[in-house]
Amino acid sequence: MSRASICVTDKDEGKMRETQFDTVWMLAAAVLTLLLLARPAAAQTPPGPAELAAFRGLHAAAARGDAEEIRRLLAAGADPHARDPAGRTPLHVAAFRAQGDAIRALVKGGADINAQENDRYDIITIAAVADDEATLKIALALGGNAKAITSRYDGTALIAAAHLGHDGVVRELIAAGAPLDHVNNLGWTALMESVVLGNGGPRHVATAKALVEAGASRTITDRNGITPLQHAEKRGYAAMVTVLKP
Repeated sequence: MSRASICVTDKDEGKMRETQFDTVWMLAAAVLTLLLLARPAAAQTPPGPAELAAFRGLHAAAARGDAEEIRRLLAAGADPHARDPAGRTPLHVAAFRAQGDAIRALVKGGADINAQENDRYDIITIAAVADDEATLKIALALGGNAKAITSRYDGTALIAAAHLGHDGVVRELIAAGAPLDHVNNLGWTALMESVVLGNGGPRHVATAKALVEAGASRTITDRNGITPLQHAEKRGYAAMVTVLKP
């Protein structure tokens, strides 16, 4: 029962309406959070065992991390932009498998560093979700675009990393010029996701701190007009509240 049920005077009617709205909003937010917590696993589709076994040519070499074979195949005319049924190029496969040498060989051989697979993930976002700083650094050094709009959520690699509390990845992306205040099609920024889809733990707090220190806006609200600070307060995330307070 919300505290709105004990409001009995006309004087408190406005406050009652506000509290009723707040109660409904909190329930809706809780349901939405539960639905979205597993979204990276559902949206990103690394090649499974059967797919890996079926790969041939560049896709197979990329999965193995065989840079020498990649160079040989490219010299023989293999297409670095070939796609599997999930829209993954050999470069995506190499990123999912954290095969840095394969990534370098493919890009040098003409692979598009910013190509997106069927779910609109590029290798920077793949590395961000995997908390794979080594692959991320390789992708950025080879010309990957940290500003790209990716995924079915019209988000960015920075938003994906913030959602998961991958604070090291967040710092790398900030340094690479990722847009701090991009709003995805859920109405959330990276800072908002670090709170709404975070757990209030040390890595999410470190993520929020990195974003705030880099200049991310603390005043951009969600579609219900709620700020990241208000979300943190509602959830009892004391350390996050400290970071978010002006």
